Amino acid sequence: MTISWLQAIILGLFACLSSMPGLGGTSFGNYTLGRPLIGGLICGIVLGDIPTGIMVGTAMQIVYIALVTPGGTVSADVRAVSYIGIPLAMLALKSYGLEAGSADGIALATSFGTMVGTVGTVLFYGTATMNLVWQHIGWRAVEKGNFKQLYKVDWLYPWISHIVFSFVPTLIMCKLGATAVTAMKDALPMDGIPMKTLFTVGALLPCVGIAILLKQIVEKAVDFIPFFVGFTLAASLGLNLVSCAVISLIFAVLFYELEMAKHVKATAAADDFDDDEEDI
Repeated sequence: MTISWLQAIILGLFACLSSMPGLGGTSFGNYTLGRPLIGGLICGIVLGDIPTGIMVGTAMQIVYIALVTPGGTVSADVRAVSYIGIPLAMLALKSYGLEAGSADGIALATSFGTMVGTVGTVLFYGTATMNLVWQHIGWRAVEKGNFKQLYKVDWLYPWISHIVFSFVPTLIMCKLGATAVTAMKDALPMDGIPMKTLFTVGALLPCVGIAILLKQIVEKAVDFIPFFVGFTLAASLGLNLVSCAVISLIFAVLFYELEMAKHVKATAAADDFDDDEEDI
């Protein structure tokens, strides 16, 4: 499996569109095209192997499922994970002869995603730094009353930043990635300690994403109950993700109705207390 120049160019364009603040917009770009789950589908279409792309994207999405960027702080750039990490992981899987759905395949894919995500952080801050140049141009235009210049600042100049720090790195790394993967295969055989270590670490990475997600949503011990119900149903009944999602929706509605009932009851009790005070 190789990546042609045309395929690398297409992947580079999608990397530009999914950059944050995003030429495709934050919602359409960063929070949609930039997610590994969507990027896996796009990479699968571009590289001609949709099932492998989706499975690799799903494996990487679990690692970054709870990724947040408070105040613009980015610990890992999922755009790079989606459009550099996923294609390279697909190449690696084909090179080593691993199935994307196997335990070793998932571990290898998540390891690639994590490595590239760290590199992508540098590209993200590079984009943000270059955008400051256009911002200063915009302020000078406002001071001079040249408001038409702002259209270039908003829509034209940022393309330069994204091309330099998104398109070009994605193009080069995807195109030259096949050579790098082949060299890695020759230097790191499957039964060697480095690859076994890589598989072990990669297998643990999804736990990190799930743990961060739980830390954000679990406030008390009983909050674990609906979380573990999904795993129990999937393991015992063999339900797919859609079925588990429907059951989770039912739980969400029940919890919402219970909380609303508690709120109404508390409000009614407070109103009764105020009426008694007025009577006194």
